Amino acid sequence: MEIARAAAGLFVSRGLKATRAEDIAQAAGIAPRTFYRYFATKEEAVAPLYSAGAERWAEALREAPAELPVPQALEHAVRHTLVTGRGVSAASWEWVRTLIRLAVASPALGKVWAEVCHTSETTIAEVLAERAAATEARTSSPQASASTAAEPPDAPDAPGASHGAHTSNGADAAGRTVAAVAAAADADAGAPPEGRDLSGAGVLASEAPDAAEAPVASARRRFTAAVASAAVRVAVESWAVTDAAPTGPQGPAELALHNLRALHGFAWEAGPAKRT
Repeated sequence: MEIARAAAGLFVSRGLKATRAEDIAQAAGIAPRTFYRYFATKEEAVAPLYSAGAERWAEALREAPAELPVPQALEHAVRHTLVTGRGVSAASWEWVRTLIRLAVASPALGKVWAEVCHTSETTIAEVLAERAAATEARTSSPQASASTAAEPPDAPDAPGASHGAHTSNGADAAGRTVAAVAAAADADAGAPPEGRDLSGAGVLASEAPDAAEAPVASARRRFTAAVASAAVRVAVESWAVTDAAPTGPQGPAELALHNLRALHGFAWEAGPAKRT
């Protein structure tokens, strides 16, 4: 992550055009060949910073209470990752604002941002598939069936008793924040310390989860992930180009919640349409 921060700092202070990959390597305390081992271009060096927020957003969705339906789980993730003081500090939001503005001004950086957003959509789709599989496993297990059979019929709800349970803005639970892995390279040898990852991704190939074991996201779920991701991305981008504070009604969290609620009626968990 030091490389990404060094690159962002130089882009801001010197400008993108005036900053060379060698300058970034020097500022990060590594050899140029180490830089090129992880990044093909100077613009790609800030990708870990773009990715950090997306990774926290996906992790917060993964850790949302299992009983929450998709809309409420998404709002839980927004509150956990975008609310200042909970998922991110005010100072970090200023970094986000700067990085988004750089992406808007530079097509090369805009491409890096777009690739991070696309990767995030894929991750969100996988998380939604995991949550759906877990829900199906709970509801279809013999224990769940026996429990349901043993339960007496539900008594009529008291007036207004179920109203809050079905609103999309009632979820607000805390979760953990995923910290990005920071590593430093040997400036002369150009090789990372054993077992460390300089790219900022924070996961070595040998530690990566087995993709074959993860539930496969359907086309419908991928579309759902794209819709949810767009709601949050547009909120953050819209805030970043203004001078609004990261808190309050014009902050990224409130804008993202507003966008998600504007999707009222969207079939978040509907299956594929039946063929006639």
